[in-house]
Order: sequence, then structure tokens, then C-alpha cells
Amino acid sequence: MRIALSLAAASVACALAAPAAAHESVYEAPLLGTSETPPNASPATGFARVTIDFDLFTMRVEASFSGLTGVTTASHIHCCTATPHTGNIGVATQLPSFSGFPLGVTSGTYDHTFDMSLASSYNTTAGAFYDANGGTPATAFNALVAGLDAGKAYLNIHTRTFLGGEIRGLLAPVPEPATYALMLGGLGLVGWAARRRQRA
Repeated sequence: MRIALSLAAASVACALAAPAAAHESVYEAPLLGTSETPPNASPATGFARVTIDFDLFTMRVEASFSGLTGVTTASHIHCCTATPHTGNIGVATQLPSFSGFPLGVTSGTYDHTFDMSLASSYNTTAGAFYDANGGTPATAFNALVAGLDAGKAYLNIHTRTFLGGEIRGLLAPVPEPATYALMLGGLGLVGWAARRRQRA
């Protein structure tokens, strides 16, 4: 039992002793036609990652996609749906599309970091996301992060074939490395305890 407690303590100590990482949250999703509402039969696939940096007040959007049946017309993040991981809702980020997103193509990659202290990073159409969430960058940012954390946001790629969106990714939080370290340490401890009981 003493060894088990020592292992648990060591796991926690290692996690706490790790170099302090940036204050970030990461969200990821596969991009698929079946994730659209309603689903479609597009053969296209893709992947999206959104990284929120709370120290720099930025949002990095990375995406890759291929096999679209129509050329791209827009891409953005929608938030916040009434029910997690389902439904449709208006656009939360800038319109008509992410700045610099590749348009007029059926495949491509994207990587851009937005300054979330700027109103231009949000959908500022009258009565839309920005206005509906306090009308300041800080309040809109908080609402977007809350939606991402709750699984109520998705990244959409729109095409001429599917004007409402050909492929979508329902963004979900990615656990932090320290969480993985603690989880692995706990699993190792459970396995060790189980082996010890079998021997006894």
C-alpha cells in the first residue's frame, strides 16, 4: 500500500512539476457531411483545430479538407446551439468567411490566428452574435469560449453544392497533457494493485 501511495504521489508531483504551459484551451473535430444538420452524403473529409490563448486573447483556427463536391464559398464557426453537439445556429465569427480562408477550391489547408480583442473577429451583423452577447469583444469572447466548452459550437465549410454547409465539425475540448499524465498514473496504480491482489 505504501508503494501505491508513493506512485500516486509521484504521478501528481510530476504533473505539477512540469513546466507551466500557456493558458490555452484546444478544441478539435473531424469535418464530415454526416455531421451537418441535416446530414448529407458528401464524400469530403477534413479536420479542424481551434486553440484559444487566454493570455494573448487570441484564437488560432487550423483546418484541412479535401474531396468537396463543390468549390468553397465560406467557412466560419457557428455558436451556440441549444443542445450540445447538434442543431443549427448563426455564425459567431467574422463574415462572410474567415480572413484568408481558401475560397473557390475543393481541397486545401488553413491556419490563421485571430485577435479576439477586435470586434472584427466576430459576427457584428446587427442583432447577431456580437450584439446578442454583450456587444463588446470581452463578452463575445466569453460567450464563444463557453459555447466551445459546452460542445455548442461547430466549424462549417460551405460550398456551391451545399450552400448551407458541405462538411462540419462539432468542436470538442481536448484534455490537457497534465490530465493525461494523471490519468495514466492512476491506471498504472490500478493495474499494480490488481496484480498484487492476484498474487495474494
